[in-house]
Amino acid sequence: MAEAPAILRGGFRPFFLGAGVWGALAITIWLGALGVGAARIGALDPLGWHRHEMLFGFVGAAIGGFALTAVPNWTGRLPIAGAPLGALALWWLAARVLILAAPDLPLVLLAAIDGGFYLGLAALLLREILQAKNRNIPVAIVIGLFGLADLADYGGAAGWVGFNVGARSAIALAVTLVSLIGGRIVPSFTRNWMQRERIGCPLPTQPTRFDAAVVIATAIALAAWAFAGSPVLTGIALAAAAILQIARLARWRGWRTFAEPIVLVLHLGYLWIPIGLFLLSAASLGLPLPQSAGIHALTVGALAGMILAVMTRATLGHTGHALHADMVTRVSYLALHLGAAARVLAALLPEVYLSLIYIAGGLWIAAFALFSARYAPLLTRPRVGT
Repeated sequence: MAEAPAILRGGFRPFFLGAGVWGALAITIWLGALGVGAARIGALDPLGWHRHEMLFGFVGAAIGGFALTAVPNWTGRLPIAGAPLGALALWWLAARVLILAAPDLPLVLLAAIDGGFYLGLAALLLREILQAKNRNIPVAIVIGLFGLADLADYGGAAGWVGFNVGARSAIALAVTLVSLIGGRIVPSFTRNWMQRERIGCPLPTQPTRFDAAVVIATAIALAAWAFAGSPVLTGIALAAAAILQIARLARWRGWRTFAEPIVLVLHLGYLWIPIGLFLLSAASLGLPLPQSAGIHALTVGALAGMILAVMTRATLGHTGHALHADMVTRVSYLALHLGAAARVLAALLPEVYLSLIYIAGGLWIAAFALFSARYAPLLTRPRVGT
């Protein structure tokens, strides 16, 4: 691994950089298409391309980077690095480029390349986990299902399945994964910081059966929403999951972390999960709220918020730097969460919808452009001290 270029010495390096750059670039492309009223972006209509690339381009890259970095820590096996990692990164990149640059290719082929990446990644991770007899098999399974959701999203564009099935399934899977992994890292990192700072109050505990119940309840509620179950029962399930998530988050005592933004931002990102669940519940129960408000609370707020929090922290830690958010990092956090609030408000305030869309998009672009500019040097250079 030491002989490989620095960017190929850990899964977080190419995929976190890809997530940051693509996150900023994809929204720039989409806002441009929205501004000129474009009929297509590559092979898809603008809305279809936007949601596909945010989920399977941006979110998928971050999931891949996290999993490829976490699995060696879980299993004690050597990380995937060098040429194999480069091949995976190019596979992900090819899916992003082809849907834009080769719109005349059959959707079946584009789907096979894009969805196949996640199915291949899941198989690779599952092999590592099984050989080490590790307990994190569900993570590989979720990534495999994410690949199937990718295929379903192409199927929706082609009219072969329901239009929303793929995207909603991907959101449900990604939020469930954040709930599962977040339930481990948020209390752990918070506890470590509180002990280091000698903050005298009850410390967050490791996950318990209650946490498992919260994750299961969230997964069931989102599955019902994704597959258009009974609106009333779905709304009740989403509301119950939201209440459980609030109770879970309160146990982690995030209000004690205001002095350290790199810890606080984990709690802020996670807070968007119950907000999104409540908004989806209200829409399912017939209140005059659009589904879009809850969807963007979960995607822009929870998924992107946790992705940015984890990418900054993991990059600093794995490259040998202090776990401290500098001013650029803090501004990126602020821009993202203000953008999330603006995007949710855009769904709730139709009279200023377009203005808020552009504000939210601009703040999103700023957040991930700042991340890319600040962290690209760390991701492309050897670890400090090596």
